[in-house]
Amino acid sequence: MSQDSDLDLPEFASEASSGGDVPATLADGDAAQIVQTLADEDEKTATDLSPVFDVPVNVSAVLGKTHIELNSLLKLKAGSVVELERKVGEAIDIYVNDRLVARGEIVVVDDRLGVTMTEIIKDGDAA
Repeated sequence: MSQDSDLDLPEFASEASSGGDVPATLADGDAAQIVQTLADEDEKTATDLSPVFDVPVNVSAVLGKTHIELNSLLKLKAGSVVELERKVGEAIDIYVNDRLVARGEIVVVDDRLGVTMTEIIKDGDAA
């Protein structure tokens, strides 16, 4: 197999496994072909995740928090106002299984409240 010929990945793999001569360097086109072939094999789709589709998760959208004494809590009734530490329009926190994963905004969809994710939180960004 010469360096300037087109590299066929399966042929390359069979030569390597059979102890054949494997070129020490690859031509630019050969390396690009290997990278593209590996990239095509690594493409994932939603169907690849199908084994975890039925795993239950707990999703919470936290509007805000407050500390309240028990006697004040017992006095709450319909129409009572509870002041939260968040300001109006400030992003809400979205937790999955008690782990902060995103921030978002409240939306109304067909007379129901919903949440739109506006920011995904990566590990270490949850400051």
